[in-house]
Amino acid sequence: MHSDPTDNRFQVPTGLARGTSSGADVSFPGRIPGPLIFVACPGAQPGMTSPSPVRADLASPLRCFLVEDSPVIRQNLIATLEELLAVQMVGTAEDERGALEWLRSGAECDLMIVDIFLRQGTGLEVLRQARQLRPETRLVVLTNFATVDMRKRCAQLGADQVFDKSAELEELLAYCEELSNSKPLAQP
Repeated sequence: MHSDPTDNRFQVPTGLARGTSSGADVSFPGRIPGPLIFVACPGAQPGMTSPSPVRADLASPLRCFLVEDSPVIRQNLIATLEELLAVQMVGTAEDERGALEWLRSGAECDLMIVDIFLRQGTGLEVLRQARQLRPETRLVVLTNFATVDMRKRCAQLGADQVFDKSAELEELLAYCEELSNSKPLAQP
């Protein structure tokens, strides 16, 4: 681990860096604000290159749309999902308006991950509209405010799952892996 706070590199633990068994240095452009959180990859073992090495290259990628207003969280979540799972990010929005415009555009996705509290608008309206416009899409809420009442409200608006950003990232990854593995195999 590097101790210089202006250094933008960090050590990826053994088994999490694709194709390594000894860890690897990874660099991000610019200085990273705040601490980095490492999430264990479900089922990862030292030397493993993917959580699902047999299916990752055979499955059709899970097409995901992300609604998140924090650039750091958005970038790190996209990198994690695309690196560790068979996920293809098809778009992002940082506010309610951008998410609703994307929904109305006719673009498709298998999974939407939605933050509730956005700088402009709310993820609750995104959930409501997404359930009406895309009934087949899996809707996941990723929020820092995952109280019992908020979980109930999200479920009433059509959320399939609600995950707490600060405590349930491993569960989110496991859920995405399950969805990815349940997609039909790509044709050779």
